[in-house]
Amino acid sequence: MSDTATAPLILSLSKEADDMNERAKLLICEDDRVARELLEEILRGENHEVEAVSSGSAAISRVNGNYDLLISDVQLGDGPGGMEVLQVFRKGAPQTPVILITAFGDVTGAMAAIQKGAYDYVSKPFNVDELSLTVGRALERSRLVEENRALRKPKGDRIENIVGRSAGMLDVYKMVARVAPTQSTVLVVGESGTGKELVARAIHTHSTRAQGPFVAVNCTALTESLLESELFGHAKGAFTGAVASKRGLFEEAQGGTLFLDEIGDVGQKMQAQLLRVLQEGEIRRVGGSEAVNIDVRVVAATHRDLEEEVKAGRFREDLYFRINVVTIRLPPLRERPSDIPILVDHFLAKYAAREGKSECGVVPDALAALERYAWPGNVRELENVIERSLALSKDNVLLPSDLPPEISRSGAAISALGPNLIEDRPTLGELERRYIELVLRETGGNKKRAAELLGIDRRTLYRTLERDGRDDDSDNNES
Repeated sequence: MSDTATAPLILSLSKEADDMNERAKLLICEDDRVARELLEEILRGENHEVEAVSSGSAAISRVNGNYDLLISDVQLGDGPGGMEVLQVFRKGAPQTPVILITAFGDVTGAMAAIQKGAYDYVSKPFNVDELSLTVGRALERSRLVEENRALRKPKGDRIENIVGRSAGMLDVYKMVARVAPTQSTVLVVGESGTGKELVARAIHTHSTRAQGPFVAVNCTALTESLLESELFGHAKGAFTGAVASKRGLFEEAQGGTLFLDEIGDVGQKMQAQLLRVLQEGEIRRVGGSEAVNIDVRVVAATHRDLEEEVKAGRFREDLYFRINVVTIRLPPLRERPSDIPILVDHFLAKYAAREGKSECGVVPDALAALERYAWPGNVRELENVIERSLALSKDNVLLPSDLPPEISRSGAAISALGPNLIEDRPTLGELERRYIELVLRETGGNKKRAAELLGIDRRTLYRTLERDGRDDDSDNNES
């Protein structure tokens, strides 16, 4: 490439580098003199501080040089190759992104480089524009990591793994602290995914029963007959396949805590049996005749409104009074958006540690999208999104493009309400129509999920859509 051809490119890239307001420190490892000198010329023209070496050994000896970027050829003649240099830097300087260059570009090599932690992979003869753009992106990622480290948010107040410092969560912490030392039965109420089991575990951990077992059972995961056997155990010969006596979960939890998750979903027969256990302090195994005394604290949880269930005749009032000695209500995530940055930070740290990554962060635009989303699945959904996004991200900084489409689009969807409600002044009917459109867009047209987010049943949503002339029966996502 002639000097005349490269000059405009170098000037253009130099302007982009100036916009970053700081020089980057780069290390080049290339055994071909012509290629090495060309890389030096281009990158110094971008106002970077560049050091160049001709062997893998020389590059490895500089692993502690605090470089902002390493560019290395894969084939380096004698001594360590580029893949070995990459591995050394990923271990010794994980904050330094690595771009590999090779004359043997193929899918297998690219996959190996990415899987071993390379930021990107460029084939020879390399395109100068493409290489320079890749360098700029890698340095931008490195800058974002540094900013995230400097601005890293506090973890917030927590009990065990409960994370948050909003007013609603502070109330939860206070209730846990007050009720944990007592022997009272506790009812934890909250939507699915809000962390009801975490609260139950925190109560157990801070109770006088902490040295005893904590046993959890999801009441919706088993049929009523299986749940009966699981909770109370069974005698030998009680039913086909009962070849020996078996202790139930109440006995397994002796001296500790039994967590009955989703107790609002159990049938009438099981409700009667649970009431008797709570009243008498004893159980009978299925098929057995002897009473077994138990010393177990019960913490129950439900996503249902048990008062409404009692009024509807689906839940026994006397059992409700037994389990509702103390109630702890967990707010849904949409009611505590100030906790989202803290939760994101918590889950990033959790999964980064699991995957052996370091300095994970999230750019402001991605965090803003996470804060705007309605989170129908609450904290559990947020955790799954962070785990997925971190697994798919190119490095350790989450961008909007790393997030699921329904979340990254949430910023665009908000415009459905209008850019300025004060100036626009829509009627309540028009505001309702816009909001329903927003929620339907966020849920991808899933009317069932949209109705849940809106707090209405599907029939009401259908009637509203039909009234507005928008019910086209096109919902194919009813799941």
